[in-house]
Amino acid sequence: MQYKVIGLMSGSSMDGLDMAYVHFEETAGIWSFEIRNTACIPYLFTLRERLSGATGLSAKDYLLLHIEFGHFLGASVNAFIEDNGLAYQVQIIASHGHTSFHVPGKKLTAQLGDGAAIAALTGIHTITDFRSTDVALGGQGAPVVPIGEKLLFESYDFFLNLGGIANISAKFPEPMGFDICPANRILNLLADDSMKGYDEDGRLAASGSVDKPLLDKLNQFPYYQQPFPKSLSNDFGLNEIFPLVEKANLNKEDALRTYTEHIVSQISISVKQLMVRNPAPAKPLKLLVTGGGAHNGFLVERLKSALASDHIEVVVPTKELVDFKEALIIAFMGVLRWREEENVLFSVTGSSRNNIGGAIWSS
Repeated sequence: MQYKVIGLMSGSSMDGLDMAYVHFEETAGIWSFEIRNTACIPYLFTLRERLSGATGLSAKDYLLLHIEFGHFLGASVNAFIEDNGLAYQVQIIASHGHTSFHVPGKKLTAQLGDGAAIAALTGIHTITDFRSTDVALGGQGAPVVPIGEKLLFESYDFFLNLGGIANISAKFPEPMGFDICPANRILNLLADDSMKGYDEDGRLAASGSVDKPLLDKLNQFPYYQQPFPKSLSNDFGLNEIFPLVEKANLNKEDALRTYTEHIVSQISISVKQLMVRNPAPAKPLKLLVTGGGAHNGFLVERLKSALASDHIEVVVPTKELVDFKEALIIAFMGVLRWREEENVLFSVTGSSRNNIGGAIWSS
């Protein structure tokens, strides 16, 4: 059976909307995929600011933004379909939305982007709200992508996504994963007044020095001592991490170098925590790195160095997979939801059972 799906992902790095049109095929329980078309729609400054400030809005204004962003997503899909000659080919749209509130301890998670608006504008069955069922069952609602990693990427042991928040998952003895620490969201803020608005290839960080007092303070945040499953909201990086880095009053290069080392340190610790669960480790294990941070050459080289003694091969795949793996897996989760099959794993999120996440909207 073949499925033709557009996956939409709006991540915590706030850089734009990732779109992937993917063909999935299932044969005797084995899944394969082909990414046919992709696009990233950059957010204008005004939209980025509105999404970033969504949690401070009144209930009415929040819902108006939810609807407006849904119409933006629907219009973006229509333009994507026209640009790529996909009229009457797309069967399903699967949209992650943009996470605003995420307080799983109180059974709350919310993503902006009204599914009814997307379905109304496109005329295509749309699936949204992949996290809520898991949170209602007592889970973290995150990470949700390990189901795709399990069924679509058999040759890897670890999966690291370096987005606005860094998260990791592993496949042994059954899928496990969690959010590690804020990543690109903080690096981009620290490089905001540079020529490009981000630290291209990690060059600024590479020219700086580690400030050990700041690094020690960063590594002492209570979240890092919590057992997994666990997940982070965007507010943690903006309200707790970034002010601490600013208070250190370092130059840009040293701040970026120190925060890069913090990310690498927490990833290394997380990998070791997951390796303890592996009953029969192979040598070497393979870690697939995707997300915008995979383009940061200095960060990747520091990570390779940190994990070399654990015999872990760090693999950065094609640019297409680096940039669109999340959108790809959201599309796949939409297929599983359409088939009424489990697409969120309790071994990862800590919920009471595997579950079928996603609300279906039809116009």
